[in-house]
Amino acid sequence: MAIAPSGDVSKHDGAQANRDAVRAFAILGAFFFVATAAAYVYTLALAAPIPRDGSTLVVGRDFLNFWMYGRAALLPEPGRWYDVVLYQRELAGLLGADYPGQNWSYPPSIMLIAAPFGLLGYMQALLIWTLLGLAVFIAVARNHFGDMRVLAALVFSPAAVFCLISGQSSLLTAAMLIGIFAWLDRRPVAAGVLIGLLTLKPQLGLLFPVLLIASGRWRVFAAAAVTTLALAAFSAALFGPQVWIDFVLKALPTQNLVLADPQAIATPFYPTVFMNLRGIGASYTVAMAVQLGFSLAAAGAVAWVCRRRRDADPQLLAALFFACAIAAVPYLLSYDTLALTFAALGLLAAGNLDRQGRLLARLAYWLPLLQIALGSLHIPGPALIAPAFAGYILLRLKASPPRLCRV
Repeated sequence: MAIAPSGDVSKHDGAQANRDAVRAFAILGAFFFVATAAAYVYTLALAAPIPRDGSTLVVGRDFLNFWMYGRAALLPEPGRWYDVVLYQRELAGLLGADYPGQNWSYPPSIMLIAAPFGLLGYMQALLIWTLLGLAVFIAVARNHFGDMRVLAALVFSPAAVFCLISGQSSLLTAAMLIGIFAWLDRRPVAAGVLIGLLTLKPQLGLLFPVLLIASGRWRVFAAAAVTTLALAAFSAALFGPQVWIDFVLKALPTQNLVLADPQAIATPFYPTVFMNLRGIGASYTVAMAVQLGFSLAAAGAVAWVCRRRRDADPQLLAALFFACAIAAVPYLLSYDTLALTFAALGLLAAGNLDRQGRLLARLAYWLPLLQIALGSLHIPGPALIAPAFAGYILLRLKASPPRLCRV
């Protein structure tokens, strides 16, 4: 019987370990999904006019803001709800004076998408929104994953489950991020349009200008700029320029208050360096200074790779960007890590990770759950998972020899 060379054995063992990790994610993810869904349904209270969950928030808690954007789009002076006092008064009239505080954070252009949902009742709009997000996300993911176990692991992942519970847009924005990297060179105008649309949730696309300028993708850059300006201009023309003034003067300072909150109530839900530091009592200034260092490092990593290794494995490039995008911003929630979950599973499915990489992929997969569990106890650490994953990929890309061809 022939004996395979040790290198082949090692490679085979590594590929098998990657497949085993994907299988484990599919099983554990399904268990997590069922357990979370059962616990969530058990805590539901059929309150009028909208059911509440165990936290006393309405079902699809974050979708409430999106739906209210849709309602505002149909009313005079839609920007008035950027005033947090007026918005709370409106929510109290709808849901009762005891409803927890919320505020608007998205730019006014979100009303262009939210307006049709504002015509519907809340529960009907939430159902359509959820089914739409799932359908788009699964359709995009299936184009990349032929193995149903990988797709199951992705759909049952903590990031995806938290998207469903919160009624968040992250299913759609993750699909957009995946599509951007699939089209960067094959369909540059379409990729640019998607980047422009991502300005509806701007923290996700902070590093795209760095990527596009460093790699010289000027058609993508132009399409993104035109789309962004068109959204701003159209929303100003439709809803009035005052809506943008209200956003800048009222909404942005309110968002900063979330970061500066001395009680750090929101820290368990933000897997960012800034929020991890705030959770252990660091001052706003110190936490932001450290965050700035991580932001500059993330931008530098993306710029270097786009200039020196843009012809490298597209999966590695996308994974690096998704990890750096998390590391670069102070304001980003756990469900916004769904694109990184996709990238980690993709690298595993392709057998593209060694032992260290598999460990980091596991941490990336469970990152939302780790952040909530440890963050609730004010234990830092989950915010370092994305930078560590980015550092791992960067070292792999630096070790690979540069080539002259383009992607």
